[in-house]
Amino acid sequence: MFAITLDQAMAALGYAVLTITVVLSVLALIMLVVTSISMRRGRFYLPRLLRPGLIILEGLAKILWRVSNLDDREIISFSIRLHNQLNRERFSKLAMEDRMVFLPQCLRSMDCPSNLSIEGLVCKRCMRCEIGRSIDELEGHGCKVSIVPGSTFLKRLVKKYRPKGIVGVGCLMEVKEGLEMTDRMDLPAMGVVTTKDGCVETAVDWPTLIEIATMRPEA
Repeated sequence: MFAITLDQAMAALGYAVLTITVVLSVLALIMLVVTSISMRRGRFYLPRLLRPGLIILEGLAKILWRVSNLDDREIISFSIRLHNQLNRERFSKLAMEDRMVFLPQCLRSMDCPSNLSIEGLVCKRCMRCEIGRSIDELEGHGCKVSIVPGSTFLKRLVKKYRPKGIVGVGCLMEVKEGLEMTDRMDLPAMGVVTTKDGCVETAVDWPTLIEIATMRPEA
């Protein structure tokens, strides 16, 4: 009496798949609406729901975002800003000596004389770019700074120095992937996107980077 035929089992499976698809589509649509409103108004609505929602539904949501003429770069940039906003309070409470800033090697001058070591690139303060001056300012606040050629260096230095918070600089995808990595490490991280893309002589807004790296809790 309780036997289930193959046709019934397949029908039940099909119904379950359809239900899950509908639920995911509705959730992705909600993410689309909330994200669009947040981006247009310049503030985050339901940020603690947005973040896991964007991660879980990223693939499906991107399809809907493209239909709505939202560029992938806008979506990634929004995700980074949202991540920074959610980490801001925790990061700002850290002592300066517990913060580590990672700079990409592409910020340096093409004529950079620095040497590569196990700690990353060693800046010689030749002043052919802004790195040397900015490192001095950041270290003057107590932050540790490293110029790294890749994520392998970052992981090794984090393991060695065990910072409690990180500021990472890079292009959109580098920052996005870096923030995802630090999430897995349970480290509050702030991402700063370069203002000029490319693999050579890129640029960053140094005053903004220093402001973020040295932020204090809001009064």
